[in-house]
Amino acid sequence: MIQTKPPCETVAKQIMPIFRALVAKELRDKYGFSQNEIAAKLGITQAAVSHYINSKRGTHMLAEIEQIRGVRDAVKEVSASIAKENDYDSMLLAFCKLCRIVKGSKDFGENLLAVKKGASTA
Repeated sequence: MIQTKPPCETVAKQIMPIFRALVAKELRDKYGFSQNEIAAKLGITQAAVSHYINSKRGTHMLAEIEQIRGVRDAVKEVSASIAKENDYDSMLLAFCKLCRIVKGSKDFGENLLAVKKGASTA
């Protein structure tokens, strides 16, 4: 039986932690947010933010994802949106934009296979 999952499901499980790590670091470094403030903005725990900032979570494929054209700019845009607004819907739309950038990358298929392979061995 062939099991197919939509790309968004894989992105949510495997790629989203990378996005959160990048955004958490940007919010801390550029906007001076505390871990508690970042956690509240992202809807995650302070402990998760600590792991993202200290590279204990969201690091698998980080270098590869950062190399995809447009990802760094989108992270900056998402972070600016989060810093200026407390609108959860705006944040979700911004994360969707990041997802589209990654999925639109010519390397997405290769990155996706590497992420799946890494997840199955973890």
